Amino acid sequence: MLPRVLAFGTDPWDPTNRFFTSWLIPPYALAALRALFSLYAFTTLIFNLGYLCAHPDLGGCATSRTEFSYFTVLTYWGLAFYLAVAAVHTFSYARYGAPLLARWPRPLKALHALYYSSVTSYPFIVTIVYWGILYPYGGAWFPDVYDGWSNISQHALNSFFALFEILVPRTQPQPWIHVLWLIVILAFYLALAYLTRATKGFYVYSFLDPTKEGPLVAAYVFGIAVAAILIFGIVKFVIWARRYVTEEKMGRRGKFAFRRTAEELEMVGPGAFAGK
Repeated sequence: MLPRVLAFGTDPWDPTNRFFTSWLIPPYALAALRALFSLYAFTTLIFNLGYLCAHPDLGGCATSRTEFSYFTVLTYWGLAFYLAVAAVHTFSYARYGAPLLARWPRPLKALHALYYSSVTSYPFIVTIVYWGILYPYGGAWFPDVYDGWSNISQHALNSFFALFEILVPRTQPQPWIHVLWLIVILAFYLALAYLTRATKGFYVYSFLDPTKEGPLVAAYVFGIAVAAILIFGIVKFVIWARRYVTEEKMGRRGKFAFRRTAEELEMVGPGAFAGK
């Protein structure tokens, strides 16, 4: 038998479908909102690629290809895909009483939980770093409508989508082990940033340039890692507080498919009502 950590645990995974239900809105509404947010995010990303490619004055398609080197863009793609996947699972739960994820192997379920931790942590890092470090402080807003819309979509609405996932679904506080993996992913991105410098000749973010920032580069990198830990801890607390207030104080245990209760699901498991 594999050790518990390698087997991703043996207890029932999400027995009351917390990832796909809400204390506030019914499953179909949750699925619809997730699908709508995902559609908006994908539209933003694809439009940005096309807009840059169609404007030689902005660098054309060469600039469009560099989009995939930016942490902002990569995390926005991640958020868009998570919302799409979560919408499908939520819809399948609303329609059949069990999400598609219930049929997947245990490691994929664990990765879904880690995915959730990433999309509820990284967007806040992007928002804080952009508006706190990268945004040009000149007293003027962006020069055209496109720049303003694009930056608000990727550096402000990203955190709104993350906040929605924190406050509206019935998710549990995620385990602290996820912090380790979030830092590992950040380390891989740092490697990608310097790989981009070596292959494309530019720094995706100016604060990573040691010729300009010197030893401050290490401070920025370390600071972002610390921020990731702090944000994860804050998110974990907010989720705990949301659950305590809505479930313990307000008595809102959740809105389920087929009018099942949380207590019934805990007794029989998440797939018991599939097809009924």
